Amino acid sequence: MRGKILFLTGLGVGYVLGTKAGREKYDQITKAASRFWNDPRVQTRVDQVEDFVKEKAPEVAEFVSGNAKNVASKVAGKKNGAKSASSTSATTGSTGSGSTTTRSTGSGTTASSTS
Repeated sequence: MRGKILFLTGLGVGYVLGTKAGREKYDQITKAASRFWNDPRVQTRVDQVEDFVKEKAPEVAEFVSGNAKNVASKVAGKKNGAKSASSTSATTGSTGSGSTTTRSTGSGTTASSTS
């Protein structure tokens, strides 16, 4: 029981000291970040970047939209191709010297083998 009390006391003292040190460091970091962000040179660059993004946004949106449509059509095409390939059954035939197997490879082609 005494060990638990000492542990909790140490934890409390560590928390109080750490919080004070942590808060001071946090305040230093926020002041430095605020000074950096409010610097006129930084704000000039921020304005330039905002203008650039506003100018290029329609082009980027068109590019992404076009590529998304292409990918969607390819995916839809593969799904339709997979359905037709799975509905095609393999056929086997018998000839005088051996058997011939014809099967769909799933990519729209047919493979034959004679044994």
